[in-house]
Amino acid sequence: MVTIHRCENYQTEMIERALSEIIEDIGGFAPYIKKGETVLLKVNLVMGKGPELAATTHPAFVAALAKRLKEYGCCVIIGDSPGGPFNTAMLRRIYKITGMQQAAEESGAKLSFNTESVQLSGVAGNRLKNLTVTAMSQEADKVISVCKLKTHGMMTYTGAVKNMFGTIPGTMKAEYHVRMPKMEDFADALIDICEARRPVLSFMDAVMGMEGDGPTSGSPRKIGAVLASASPYELDMVAAGLIGLGEQQVPTLRAAAMRNLAPCAVQTKGDTPEEFTVRDFRMPEHIHTDLSQGGFLPKIGMKLLRPKVKFDLGRCVGCGDCAANCPAKVIVMKERREGEKNSRLRKPVVDYRSCIRCFCCQELCPQSAVHVKESWIFKLANKI
Repeated sequence: MVTIHRCENYQTEMIERALSEIIEDIGGFAPYIKKGETVLLKVNLVMGKGPELAATTHPAFVAALAKRLKEYGCCVIIGDSPGGPFNTAMLRRIYKITGMQQAAEESGAKLSFNTESVQLSGVAGNRLKNLTVTAMSQEADKVISVCKLKTHGMMTYTGAVKNMFGTIPGTMKAEYHVRMPKMEDFADALIDICEARRPVLSFMDAVMGMEGDGPTSGSPRKIGAVLASASPYELDMVAAGLIGLGEQQVPTLRAAAMRNLAPCAVQTKGDTPEEFTVRDFRMPEHIHTDLSQGGFLPKIGMKLLRPKVKFDLGRCVGCGDCAANCPAKVIVMKERREGEKNSRLRKPVVDYRSCIRCFCCQELCPQSAVHVKESWIFKLANKI
């Protein structure tokens, strides 16, 4: 069951009213959490961007949820492992930029600065049998996924399930991309990770989502809803439907269906999902989910079909984040002569032959200077 309620903006009164309705629908916290337990609000802080850009879970939503859990009698921790280096200095910076520092201060919750990792062996996964996860995700009695509705360059859509990838420490996420470069295998691994530390509840901030080149370089788009469920898979099924995506168009939902983790039909409570459906929600530029399923295109050489990253060298500032976070290590920074003063700036150069198309460079570029371009075959087919 998924509960969904209208929430037009991030004003405190609006958020609190919607949350009260949602918590009532799920029967309160008692069926999932005991009073006195420590709860980690696993938020989506993919990178240091302000809440107005809709790349991260909004702090007003997090603060309101933390307050309700504190009132119930829980110790609340707010945390995530963003992309890139996983250290105290980086966490402090990202918590401040994303508004989580203020959310913690307002709600009385704590911010997690635990950058240690824990080994989990004997994981009953399809792809993963052993996992290295953040200690912050293990030190809490219960985990609640507090995700954001966004498009995603590699996985089409990101929500409750994909949010749990943030329990993998910092740059170690790159290892999973290298080991499973195929989208289907990576989706299966995401299910393994979600099942290994399955959240007792999943809440979604869909007041403002991100469309286009998500999860960080897209545009804010109003949906006007907040959602919650005990099942991250059911929540993602309903949320994906709000932006016009079906189960077969979202890799993680296909993988979940193969494991019977999500029913064919999901019961909803509260407002009707149709009230919030955005039929012209923009997908990432290179994704055409109607063409990628069956038909003649899969028979054509995949090298011609696969999209590739392109760098806007005018916007690039030479920070090197793309190279530092490239799982396959196919990006190098080379000096180029720029401008009238003939100054030398380091710019990225890509070995496309070895690129695994994980699009981490696009996801983690602080200047939004990386774009994913579709193949010319997709462009041609789209015009037919």
